[in-house]
Amino acid sequence: MMNKELMTAKILEAKVSKGMTWESIAETIGMSPVFTTSAALGMNSLTEDKAFALCEILGLDKPVAEALQVCPKKAWDGAVPQDPLIYRLYEVVGVYGDTMKELIHEKFGDGIMSAIDFTMDIEKEENPKGDRVVVTMNGKFLPYKAW
Repeated sequence: MMNKELMTAKILEAKVSKGMTWESIAETIGMSPVFTTSAALGMNSLTEDKAFALCEILGLDKPVAEALQVCPKKAWDGAVPQDPLIYRLYEVVGVYGDTMKELIHEKFGDGIMSAIDFTMDIEKEENPKGDRVVVTMNGKFLPYKAW
């Protein structure tokens, strides 16, 4: 069985060689760009039909599709605070951080999101299945300077 690291390397290589974006891949397989990217980076899994659809688009073989279906180990290095809410925010960044980086770079280029020229809103969205926390982060894009 192919491991997630090799799977991700093959997907990234094929994505670049085909000149595709995460959004175009996601649209073609009928999923969100964030989740599709996260699965391709090994932090989520896809159903069999979505895994094979992604591989068909990218010209990848069955072992990659099989690896996309395997439940991931969601872990990252570093100490994590014990407070449950802060821990969950670390979990979000641990699971979706690389996905956010990929999508930001794809849309803006090489750079970072400022945490200085930055706003964040936290809203409550009432929902019959359980109220939702809505966190909106708004940071200025800062391109890296070449010299």
